[in-house]
Amino acid sequence: MEPKREKTRYSDEELKEFREIIEKKLAEAREGLKLLTEAYTTQNANDTNDTSPSFKILEEGSQVLSKEENSQLAARQQKFIRDLENAIIRIENKSYGICRVTGKLISKERLRSVPHATLSIEAKMNRKPNEV
Repeated sequence: MEPKREKTRYSDEELKEFREIIEKKLAEAREGLKLLTEAYTTQNANDTNDTSPSFKILEEGSQVLSKEENSQLAARQQKFIRDLENAIIRIENKSYGICRVTGKLISKERLRSVPHATLSIEAKMNRKPNEV
């Protein structure tokens, strides 16, 4: 009797499932980025440009802060999009779902909730606080 070998990669069918999850999240993330970008570049018409000068002065400070916050959120969203795009590349290379530290498969549950994950829970728990 042959010993049971540990699975070293996800099947094409499993990769297809993960790709669908990632593509859905990617579409949502791109839409979110579009909204954030519009908010901090004031490309939408929901600003105070057409209101009275006194109201405009009061709003200016909070508007600057809001633009900075939106800019930071947009940068975070861009990183998330890049991570999802990289996950699709790993799917195409059939290396998706393999922990970059342990070389073992990342659990399906983790990948369904964090589809761009490159570390298993085990590897994530064992890493030092400053490691990326």
